[in-house]
This record gives sequence, C-alpha cells and structure tokens, in this order.
Amino acid sequence: MLRARIIPCLLVRDRGLVKTRRFGEDRYVGDPLNAVRIFNEKGVDELIVLDIDATTQGREPDYGLIENMAAECRMPLGYGGGVSTVEQAKRIMALGVEKISLSAAAAARPALVAEIARQVGSQSVVVVLDVKKKMLGGHGVYVHNGAKDTKRDPVSFARELESLGVGEIVINSIDNDGMMKGYDLSIAEDIRRAVSVPITVMGGAGSVEDMKQAVQRLGVVGVGAGSLFVFKGQFRAVLISYPSPAERDDLQAVLK
Repeated sequence: MLRARIIPCLLVRDRGLVKTRRFGEDRYVGDPLNAVRIFNEKGVDELIVLDIDATTQGREPDYGLIENMAAECRMPLGYGGGVSTVEQAKRIMALGVEKISLSAAAAARPALVAEIARQVGSQSVVVVLDVKKKMLGGHGVYVHNGAKDTKRDPVSFARELESLGVGEIVINSIDNDGMMKGYDLSIAEDIRRAVSVPITVMGGAGSVEDMKQAVQRLGVVGVGAGSLFVFKGQFRAVLISYPSPAERDDLQAVLK
C-alpha cells in the first residue's frame, strides 16, 4: 500500500538552521548538520533542505554545505535554493541529493523543468509553489521569500508543470507558515484535483492531527513541517522531534 510521507523541512540561512513565521521573523534554531544527525536516528521518511537566501541574493547553491549534509543524511534528501540551470542540478545530484527543488527559476522559465527532467529524471524534479491568499479571493504564487508576485494561478501553473514533466509539487502556504494552526487545505485540494503527480503540503502543521486531516482530505501525499519538528511547548523551546512509530502508524491507518 502507498504511504503518506512525513517530511521535515529545514530552512537554511547563512549556513544556520532557521524557522520563520509567514516567511519573516526568522529565528536561529541550530546547526543543520546536527539536525540531520538527529533525524537520522529518528528514521524520518525523507528530508527537504531549502536555502532561503540563495535566489534572492543571486548566488549559486552552497555546494560545500550540500555535500556535507548529503554525506550525513541516511534518508532521501531534497535540496532547493539558487538552482537555475541544468548544470547546477546535475552537480547537486552528483553530491548525493535525490531531489532538486525549483521555485523562482521554474516560475521565470518553466521550460527549465523539462530540461532538468530530461537529464536527471522526472522523479527527481520538484517545484515548490509558495502560495498566498489574494485580497479579492483565490491564491497567488510568490517567489523571493514571498516578496514577488509571479502573477501565476497555482492550479493552472501546476497543470503546466505536470505537462513539462515535474515529478512532485510542493504546496507551501505563506499565510500559515510557522503559525502551527493547520495547513491551507483549500488550495491543496484544488491542486490535487488538477494534477496526478505526487504532492506535498507544507506551512502550518502544529500537530500530527493536522497531518492526519491533510491525509484524510488529500489521500496519499507528503505532509511537511518545520516548526512542529523543531519547537516544543508554548514557549517554543528548541527540541528536534519526529512522530513516534505509533503516531506514524496511526497516520497511515487513515488511508485504509
């Protein structure tokens, strides 16, 4: 039986691990390599690492950090941040990364998705859609840490990405990011109905129950989280965690 994937998402800034709220208010929470080691011990399904400044600063991915993280990582690893060419994607995958995540580069030139897919395989190409609710209704796709509106409709863009050979689409809610009050499932449902490729939802998970609700409504998906896995209690003390085996089994039981 297909399983829902529970995916920690690590945000990297200046080689440190940070957590944001609505793509702002970033807080340093530790060393990303140490977080990878702890997640290894907890047997996580897979890991997403996003360098949140590489694109906005116009620089290439930090290949040294990527290599160090891939060497430590004992689960499938995805990386995003600063990837804008086929050559960069191939170099990152040669370091041991399984999935390449695109965002701004895919919005600016969707053909890049097809070009990378032809070189490394569709299953390794992910596009992250950072979505935000519009004042007059609906959602928009934003890039550059939520600062730039691409003027793209998430659902129609998702369909275009599927036609270009994307292997997975990540739907990340800017409005819900770091708030720990649940996912924005309305836009996730719209995209789920529009495409057949695997999707992952992120932005807002505050409990395993939030993840269960996502799986109940969306079916077999990835459920990603950041704050849920790095903060503990109302005072948000830093503590790396992951659902227990019993909680994971409970989540999978929703699919039966």
